[in-house]
Amino acid sequence: MRKSTILLPVIFVLVVGLLSSVFIVDEREKALVLQFGRVVSVKEEPGLAFKIPLIQEVVRYDDRILSRDIDPLEITPLDDRRLVVDAFARYRISDVNRFRQAVGAGGITAAESRLDSILRAETREVLGSVSSSDILSSDRAALMLRIRNNAITAARALGVDIIDVRLKSTDLPSQNLAATFDRMRAEREREATDERARGNEAAQRIRAQADRTVVELVSEAQREAEIVRGEADALRNGIFADAFGRDPEFFEFYRSLTAYSRALKGENSSMVLSPDSEFFNYLGSAEGAGRGALSSQESRVSRRESDAEAAASETATDDGTAEETAAESEPQTEEESGRPADAAGVSPQDETSTVSE
Repeated sequence: MRKSTILLPVIFVLVVGLLSSVFIVDEREKALVLQFGRVVSVKEEPGLAFKIPLIQEVVRYDDRILSRDIDPLEITPLDDRRLVVDAFARYRISDVNRFRQAVGAGGITAAESRLDSILRAETREVLGSVSSSDILSSDRAALMLRIRNNAITAARALGVDIIDVRLKSTDLPSQNLAATFDRMRAEREREATDERARGNEAAQRIRAQADRTVVELVSEAQREAEIVRGEADALRNGIFADAFGRDPEFFEFYRSLTAYSRALKGENSSMVLSPDSEFFNYLGSAEGAGRGALSSQESRVSRRESDAEAAASETATDDGTAEETAAESEPQTEEESGRPADAAGVSPQDETSTVSE
């Protein structure tokens, strides 16, 4: 009875001590065995491990890739355009012993605070050495790589390996947005004005060239038209001259009829002229206009026949006969070249004559 009473507490103490001396290292973490705050051993391989109960303790650290968001910070690039940059980093604890020595009992929280300081400093240094257009262009990836490479060296003192640094957003400060937008609007308006001015200049040049071409074409067409018109007028005048040379009286008769047809138009046309006007050479009274014109034509035919007979008589007879023939032909010439209006029945004493068609 006494033995069992003693053995049970001893067994219980042994079991508790055995359980407290054994711990499990997960594959997602690393462990440090500390004895009075000093690192005794490092457990990086997953599985069972042992420690001295009540004297040693185990501190665990995550062995996975961790992410850390950096608070937005303002930077000033080379062109003095202030930007607000929001970034994040991915890191991993590479040396747990050095990490413990660097951050102490603060653990991940203290390490991330110091890591933020490193990343903010490197971000300001790299982005402050370039212009804002480079930050917003395709060179952004190269800038992020420079920040990562510079932060790796500083983070090694913490036992941390920086895997990647990324810029999530790059914005303008809220107090500078209005001024920046105004400046951008002014630049775009200036570019639009320049483009519009160049377009107007090109339009004026094209319009002037087109006007010049129109003037040249019109001038050339007018010149050719004047040449053709002159040639036609010359041909017409030649035809008129040839007709006049062949039979002047018939030409005069034809032109008079043309003048009548042009002057006397409509159903009721009236003209007030002097009785001895040349316009009445082939126009008689209203009743005998056609008859007068026909008589005039007959008189011209008779005159030509008389002229032919006179010429024949002059060659066949003596001077007395020639004089008699000339005397006989005189009344015919006087009748033709005198006043045709008298033959048509128009009185010479009338002051005016009204002709109606």
